[in-house]
Amino acid sequence: MSAGPLYLGFDLSTQQLKAIVIASDLKVITEAKVDFDADFAAKYKIKKGVQTNEDEGEVYAPVAMWVEAVDLVLTRLKEKGCPVERIRGVSGSGQQHSSVYWSEHAESALKKLDSGKTLLDQLPNAFAYEFAPNWQDHSTQTECDHFDAHLGSKQKLAEATGSAAHHRFTGTQILRMRRRRPEVYNKTARISLASSFLASLFLGKIAPIDISDVTGMNLWDIAGEKWNESLLELTATKEGVPELRKKLGDVPLDGGGSLGSISPYFVERYGFSPECQIAPFTGDNPATILSLPLRPHDAIVSLGTSSTFLMNTPSYKPDPSYHFMNHPTTKGHYMFMLCYKNGGLARERVRDKLPKPSGSDSWENFNKTVVETPPLDVRKEGDKAKLGLYFPLPEIVPNIKAGIWRYICNSEDGSDLNEVSDWGAEADARIIVESQALSMRLRSQKLVSKPFDRPHLPAQPRRIYLVGGGSLNPAIARVFGDVLGGVDGVYKLDVGGNACALGGAYKALWALERKDANESFDDLIGKRWKEEDAIQKVDDGYRDGTFQKFGKVLGAFEEMENRILKVAHN
Repeated sequence: MSAGPLYLGFDLSTQQLKAIVIASDLKVITEAKVDFDADFAAKYKIKKGVQTNEDEGEVYAPVAMWVEAVDLVLTRLKEKGCPVERIRGVSGSGQQHSSVYWSEHAESALKKLDSGKTLLDQLPNAFAYEFAPNWQDHSTQTECDHFDAHLGSKQKLAEATGSAAHHRFTGTQILRMRRRRPEVYNKTARISLASSFLASLFLGKIAPIDISDVTGMNLWDIAGEKWNESLLELTATKEGVPELRKKLGDVPLDGGGSLGSISPYFVERYGFSPECQIAPFTGDNPATILSLPLRPHDAIVSLGTSSTFLMNTPSYKPDPSYHFMNHPTTKGHYMFMLCYKNGGLARERVRDKLPKPSGSDSWENFNKTVVETPPLDVRKEGDKAKLGLYFPLPEIVPNIKAGIWRYICNSEDGSDLNEVSDWGAEADARIIVESQALSMRLRSQKLVSKPFDRPHLPAQPRRIYLVGGGSLNPAIARVFGDVLGGVDGVYKLDVGGNACALGGAYKALWALERKDANESFDDLIGKRWKEEDAIQKVDDGYRDGTFQKFGKVLGAFEEMENRILKVAHN
């Protein structure tokens, strides 16, 4: 093991707290985790990391459990022989939107932590509310309606804050807290996001909210780089705005640099160097795009139970159906994000209608069918193109009820769009994957551009990186390449399920090793990143002729969504 500086990255997700330590050359040195259900289920009465109040649609996590997990994960790092004294910087990520409500006693409690006791023992009075709302919470529909209407329309809210109102976004959660639990709101001295909460523990004082994570609140004016006064008034009333500003604090515009030295508690209890610095922590989605040098017009497609499309873009073109957030490290760039509820589960439903494979690979017949079915299931000249939506769960994008819809149209120009009945499970296999990719292409088309070194090619992403369970499936990779393109190809990104923690560690390294504020994250990390260790090319991506076939029916796909929205809106 080399003797250079190390960097520690965390990921506080719904179900785990992960820690990963890397060296300056990006090599992983040690990792450890706390699994909330395995370690704390009985004590905190949680399931999959949360408690629920189904009557009101509330989903929340005990803050004490997160506090206890910090000591436990550091103990596990030490047990693995991690040389913590060499850790020069710490950063990390937290589940986006989730909020922590600190009491007036928090600052003094954090400042005078005793290394002879646990964090949990010393912070019983630090919180005005014992729970942190989780991103799965859906108790705020009334508040969402107010946010969407307050600036005049959903579009106006998206233009100001990057997103229309969503149940999980922090602004609606704070508004509901003030109305539903006024005693908690009144006792709250500071409000943190999950990311800045975790940073606060390590800093020994309340850390500011991160410039990227703040854009998941529906309260930050992205263009003006400040809190949106009108939305603060909606959340706290006009008279309450000064108090809410104090609760939220100031937001540094630089995602790098140091917030300060690590708290003496961690120096004395675990052996950290007093020189160790705390860099800003960010949200889990922004941290994901830091788990590799994601260049402008590159896209990450996460193919898990749900699906997420993330893209680094210099363009700010907000719309209520998706999210724009400040890039966590690069001023003037944004993270474009689409979130879908129906991902792997929807594909599994279609897979299970096909004959069961004789071997151990449950996807064998599905994959064979997908590959053998031509694009849009157009087998000969004059055949209609097949389009569909497959939503076993109510969808977010578009905002449509659960159901399955099948349509056909002219494959040359998308005309003559008509709904049809079931066309059989074999056609569904390819059409469902195309449908998921077409939705991403439709919504990202304004953000992609022609490759500057190959201007004769159509606008498309430069590279597409696949992560999650679906990334292991060659047939799915093939279809995403057919539909989305990817002039430099489609790649499987393998960071061992640690993308967010790794992004946090890379962020700490960049924040503290950059030459000055002008040295970009992509430049510094890109020079050290060995892509052969982390990615594998799984498809050529752009195929001339095939890519254009999907372009011809993209308008029909949008029209199909609009027709279904009229009869099956959530």
